[in-house]
Amino acid sequence: MPFAGFLSSQGNLVLLFVIIAGIFGDFVGSLIGYAIGFLLEENLLLSLIKRYGKFILVTEHDYKLATTWIKKYGAPVVFVGKMLPGVKSFIAVAAGITEVKFTKFIISNLLAVLIYVPLVTYVGFYLGSKWGILGGYFRKFELAIVVFLILGCLFYINYKLKIIKFRR
Repeated sequence: MPFAGFLSSQGNLVLLFVIIAGIFGDFVGSLIGYAIGFLLEENLLLSLIKRYGKFILVTEHDYKLATTWIKKYGAPVVFVGKMLPGVKSFIAVAAGITEVKFTKFIISNLLAVLIYVPLVTYVGFYLGSKWGILGGYFRKFELAIVVFLILGCLFYINYKLKIIKFRR
């Protein structure tokens, strides 16, 4: 969504349509995730996570943590989870598995989407309109930023996949 906001600032897309499409897509995707969680048996979902979770960077621990929080606190966890990148795509499945009431899921999901999508899209739009100013600063630190981002991504992937084990 930030990149779509950036494209809007460059005149390639219409910001209002980008936000509407983002809200619709996020909301429908969450409904699909909820349905998957609601219809699948927990044992099947856990076996899928054990087998294929490493490809989408979801572990059994992540799943159990999310479902425990949802069972304890309910729909507010869905609201907060939909605001967190990385968590937002999995939280709907966890809500379906834990059988959060559908109306509460719809309300908390819709409220989160109505806040999150316009916010991150506008951040991209705002930064895109300032690209001429920001570009000069980024060029000075380009190499450091790229190295930092690559190392951060590699660290996160290693953390999830446990490719290299560090001794403590």
